[in-house]
Amino acid sequence: MQTRILADADAVAHEAARVIAAEARAAVATRAQFILAVSGGSTPWQMLRALAGEQVPWPAVHVVQVDERVAPARDPQRNLTHLRESLLAHVPVPVDQVHAMPVEEADLDAAARSYARTLERIAGTPPVLDLAHLGLGPDGHTASLLPGDPALEVSDRDVALSGVYMQRRRMTLTYPLLDRARRILWLVTGADKAAMLPRLLAADPSIPAGRVRQERALLLADRAAAGKGGAPHSP
Repeated sequence: MQTRILADADAVAHEAARVIAAEARAAVATRAQFILAVSGGSTPWQMLRALAGEQVPWPAVHVVQVDERVAPARDPQRNLTHLRESLLAHVPVPVDQVHAMPVEEADLDAAARSYARTLERIAGTPPVLDLAHLGLGPDGHTASLLPGDPALEVSDRDVALSGVYMQRRRMTLTYPLLDRARRILWLVTGADKAAMLPRLLAADPSIPAGRVRQERALLLADRAAAGKGGAPHSP
């Protein structure tokens, strides 16, 4: 995994926006579309606000969700709420190319299957994302792949449901789909991630994040997350 350590969360967000914009331009030039999967979190919202100011071929972009809380529409805990406020309200992505996880459905298992079919429709069978953005939780989770959750062991589906975590169930992309992505972009900021960052870099399978394939991954972290002495840096 390539690793870049930057000064702070703002620097990480802006560098991530530049990386995504470059990947989008290259993907559209090569394959005529760019499929971006976005996670939640405060630094990602900064990243998306910065991305709105970058040169991106928006009419050819599809936006999908890495994970989402099972909550009503416009709930402040929904990742989609922040995604709309930070990015979608400011860029000309066609409405039918924004693919929200259907977490408001009564039958969540059917909803997960439906989202998997949506991904196949836009990204092939099996679906391949152009870029999946991931974060790292203080407990080592990523997406909504949570410590001890049955979704960790899902190998035959691209979308699954988690148990209750911080008072909400979640819908999440699974390892098989994440591992097929052409590019993984990790954003890791804050001192509360310092204990887990070395374990991620070591591909420690005892934490959920450590089980994501690293061959096509780029990690952007700030100095606080890297801790004293930092993590290895590569340009």
